[in-house]
Formats: sequence, structure tokens, C-alpha cells
Amino acid sequence: MASTDTSSTPKDAPQMEYRFVGASGLQISVISLGGWLTYGGHVGDDNTFACLKAAYDAGINFFDCAEGYAGGESEKVMGRAIQHFGWNRNDIVVSTKIYWGTHNSALPAPRNKINNLGLSRKHLIEATESSLARLQLSYVDILYAHRPDRHTPIEETVRAFNHLINTGKTLYWGTSEWMASEIEEAWAVADRLGLVGPIVEQPGYSLLSRKKVDEEFKNANLYVRRGLGLTIFSPLQGGLLTGKYVDGIPEDSRLKKSDDKYIQSVVAGVGSEKWDKEQESVRKLIKVAERLGTDVATLSMAWVIRNPHVSSAITGASRPEQIWQTVKAVEVKGKLTQEVLDEIEEIMGNKPAELTKRFG
Repeated sequence: MASTDTSSTPKDAPQMEYRFVGASGLQISVISLGGWLTYGGHVGDDNTFACLKAAYDAGINFFDCAEGYAGGESEKVMGRAIQHFGWNRNDIVVSTKIYWGTHNSALPAPRNKINNLGLSRKHLIEATESSLARLQLSYVDILYAHRPDRHTPIEETVRAFNHLINTGKTLYWGTSEWMASEIEEAWAVADRLGLVGPIVEQPGYSLLSRKKVDEEFKNANLYVRRGLGLTIFSPLQGGLLTGKYVDGIPEDSRLKKSDDKYIQSVVAGVGSEKWDKEQESVRKLIKVAERLGTDVATLSMAWVIRNPHVSSAITGASRPEQIWQTVKAVEVKGKLTQEVLDEIEEIMGNKPAELTKRFG
């Protein structure tokens, strides 16, 4: 993948690594860029374009959106960027997620939730068409069910995703924040009907949050039985693994400024015993990172992408230089010897009880 202008590319930029999405033939960069808390929100178009350009120049080919991010604005910015840079559609992989689409309603706030939330056939089809319009694309590569919908029959949801595949609106479908049992149920329906099941799940995964990926999905045999791939979010746990909070919360930090519900849930834990324990672990990780010639954020990202089940780790950035620092994790990953990994496990003390070996 080449950019029309590589002047922003540092001379020491690492070679990007590409992985298959689960058992599919689709390949994506092991580090990707998402617009959850940034694009279309508190980061303006000019800076967003600069970050997207830096990501493209770094070899990142996977860009993740959702209909609910910034009320659809994240998709609009991504669409404008694709047109602005003139990127070839076959050179990039774009995903979006469907569940929260109340902003699609013509009614003024509070928006109409009826048929604008969930995974009904009606909402999946209508919301996907709205997302494609915002993205200025005829299809997305991956379409996710952004959450499980326990009010809609799973067969209806599986059939609707397959309809969208058959009509060319998406090439693959996946899930986000589903339980292992729900993913298996979707696959069972797909097998029974001769349809396509979800090839990928998008869960949170980091040194501070690993039970679902390293225990639940593994014990359910989803990686082997279903060939499940992972495009994980929050590899730095909302910034907690950057080291910026070990001495308190800076006034200009996301924890101080963001009104996102997830970020606010993190803020609610500040000063708790759990918070203090996590920050003490980060202090120790900082020393490990320094010994390896890197920083704790890059070390934490490298630990995440060392997991072969992770097809890609989705990161956010508000400045281009953050992109270049993040992609260095591809090189740092090679420095994670078994000795270093054992040291990290001892520091974190959260190795899942059922995990008898690191991967399997």
C-alpha cells in the first residue's frame, strides 16, 4: 500500500505486519485506527485527516467506525478523508458497527428509539444503508453487530447479515462485546441454515482486561472450532496504560475532558483500591519498558499484538506523532522474550486461572 505523499514517514518507521481476520482470506494491519472517542468528536477535520494520513503512510489499512460514534459524524469524517486522499477502495479495509442508530431518526431530541436500536432485520438493513451514505461507500468490508440484541431472535439477525452480504453491502460480518455462548449460537444457526457466521469479534483487551479473550473465548474453543479472529479495542485501557496517570490526572487529559460513559466509568474509579493497584502495576511496567528501550504504552500494545488470535488492535490518536509511536509496537513485540513475559505476568498478577499456557 503506497501513499501519494510519504513526506511524513519517519526514517525509522517499522514495517507493518498484516494478519488474516480469523479463518477468512481478508488481511488487515495488526494495528488499526478507530474513531470511537476522536474523529467527528473532539478532534477537528484537519487533525483527523493528518492522523488518517499518518496511519495510511505507516501501513495501516484497517479503519474502524460505528453508526453510533459521535452520532454518525465519525463515519462522515472517514468518508471525507477517503475522498480527499483519493485512496483506492481495494487498498483499505473499512468497518462499521450497527446497533445504536437513534440519530437516524428525523425526530428532534430525544430521538425515536423504536426500530432505531438493536439488530432487527429492519434496523440492520436501514442503518447499514445510512452508514454507507455517510461513508460515501457502496460497501464496507466488515459489518459488526455492535452489541448482542437479546430481544431479537438470533436467526433473524443472522439472516439479515447474510442478506447484506448477498446484496453487496458488506463482505463479512462480526460481533462486538458478545459472549462466547452468543457467538456459538449465531454459528449454530448459520450452520443449520447453510449461511455465513461471524468471522470476527471486537472485544476490549489489554494487560488490565483479558478474561474474555484469554479465558472465555479460549475455553469455548472459538479460536479453533470457529476460526474466530479478534479486532480488539482499548488496548491501552482508555489511557491507563500510558503512564500519564501514575501521579494524578492531568487537567488536559481525556479523563478530565471526555463525557463518554466509558471514560466516566474509569474516572469514577480514581482513588479506589483497584485504581491504586493498577497504577502501581503501571509504575513497574514503566521500568520494564525503559529496559527495552521503549515506553509503557508501546510495551502494552506489543503485549496485546503478540497474541496470535488478535488480528488487529484498534487504537485512537489525536496527533500524527501518536500513530508513529504506536506502530513501533510491531518491533517491540520481538523483544518480548519468555523471561520478559513472565515478568509482566508477575507484575500484573491477573493471569486467568484456566490459562495453563499463554496461547492455544
